[in-house]
Amino acid sequence: MVAEDDAKVILVLNCGSSSLKYDLIKMPHRLSLGRGIVERIGEEKGMLDQRCGEKKFVIEQKIKDHKEALELVMRAITDPDEGIIKSVAEISGIGHRVVHGGDKYSSSVIIDQSVVDAVEEFIELAPLHNPPNLTGILVARELMPKVQQVAVFDTAFHQTMPPHAYLYGLPRKFFDELKIRRYGFHGTSHRYVSARAMHLCHRHPINTNLISCHLGNGASLTAIAHGKSIDTSMGFTPLEGIMMGTRSGDIDPAIFGYLMDRGYSAKDLMKILNKQSGLVGLSGISNDMRDLEKAAAEGNRRAKEAIECYAYRVRKYIGAYAANLVKLDMLVFTGGIGQHGWRMRERICHRLENLGICMNYKLNKEKGSNEGIVSEAHSPVTVVVVPTNEELQIAIDVYELVFGKESEFRRRRSDIVVGIEQAVGCSDPV
Repeated sequence: MVAEDDAKVILVLNCGSSSLKYDLIKMPHRLSLGRGIVERIGEEKGMLDQRCGEKKFVIEQKIKDHKEALELVMRAITDPDEGIIKSVAEISGIGHRVVHGGDKYSSSVIIDQSVVDAVEEFIELAPLHNPPNLTGILVARELMPKVQQVAVFDTAFHQTMPPHAYLYGLPRKFFDELKIRRYGFHGTSHRYVSARAMHLCHRHPINTNLISCHLGNGASLTAIAHGKSIDTSMGFTPLEGIMMGTRSGDIDPAIFGYLMDRGYSAKDLMKILNKQSGLVGLSGISNDMRDLEKAAAEGNRRAKEAIECYAYRVRKYIGAYAANLVKLDMLVFTGGIGQHGWRMRERICHRLENLGICMNYKLNKEKGSNEGIVSEAHSPVTVVVVPTNEELQIAIDVYELVFGKESEFRRRRSDIVVGIEQAVGCSDPV
C-alpha cells in the first residue's frame, strides 16, 4: 500500500503546433485524475475542453500562444467548481512528450539546459513537432520554475537498434555528416504496450520476443527482443513504413524523379506523400478505417482495395520481423485501428498461421476494443490487444526519475534477472 503522503500528482503535457493536450496522473496509483485539450491556439477562437469524471469544463476564447494556453490550463485544473486539483502546488512533476531526441537520448531525462539545447538542435529533424514541444518546456519552466520536468522522447526507445537496422544504403557521408539514418517513432507507445502485454501474459522480457503494431492514422510496427527495439518501420521521418491514413509509407524512391520531371516540386511531393496518400489517397473517400469499412460493405471497390493494401503491408512487416527475431512469442495490437478494428486484426492475422499466429476469430470479434488475448489456446504466438497509454508511460518515467521510485514492474523484472544470473552464472543473460 502507498501512503497518501507519498502520492505524487504528475502533469503530462503534449504540445502540438496549435494544440496542447494535458493529463493529471496520480502516481504510483496510475490514476488519471482528469485530462483536457486546448485547441486552435493562435486562431481567432480557441477552446479548452476538460473532463474530470462526470464534470466537463469548456472555455472558448482567443488563445494567443502556448503560454496563454498553459495559463488557461492552470486556471481550468484549479477551478473551484469544475477543476481537477485544488492548487497548482499539488503538481509534483511535469512530463513532456518530445518527438525527436536524435541519437543523443536513449531514455527519458530530467530537463536541464543541455536537454533544452538538444531539443532545439533536433528541430531540423522534426520541424513540425520539436518547436511546439520546446515551447511547452520553456513555458512550463517559466510558470512553474520549482517543479522538475522530464523529457520523454518518441525516438529514445529505438536507440537500441543495431547499425544493420538503422543504416540506409546511401553514401556513408550522409550518415556521418547529416545523421541520415532510421530513428523510428511511436517509441513511448511501443514501450508501454509491450510491457503491458508481457504483464498480462505473465512473461518477462528476458525470454520474450514480440512485434508491436501501433495502427492508427499514423502507424508503425516494432520488433522487440528481450525488451529492446531491434527494428521499426518508421525511418528518418514518420513517412517510411506501412501505408497509413494519409501517408504513403514505403514507395520506390525513383517515383520522386519521375514526378519532378513532370512538373511536381519537392514541396508538392512532400505534401502529397504526407497528406494526400495512404488510405485517403487510394480510396478517394477517407483516412478513417471506419468509413472505409462501411463503404467496402456497400460494395465500393476502391475502399476494398485500400483496406486490403493496408492489411497486406502490415503482414509483410510482421513476416520480415518474425524472420529476424527467429523466435516470435507475442503479437500486440494497439492504436485506433489496432485496438478498435477487430476486422482489420482478423485480415492481418489471416494466412499468418505458418508463423505460429493462430487467431481465435470468434474471440477477436467478441473482444472488440477491450484489452486481452485474442489467439487460440494452442497458438505458439500469443496475440494480444492492448490500449496504448503514452500519458501514463510519461508519468511513470517522471515518477521514477524525479522521485527515484522504481515501478513495481521494473522491480520485479530486476529481481528475476538477478535470480537468473545467479542460477546460470552469467552477468548478461540477454
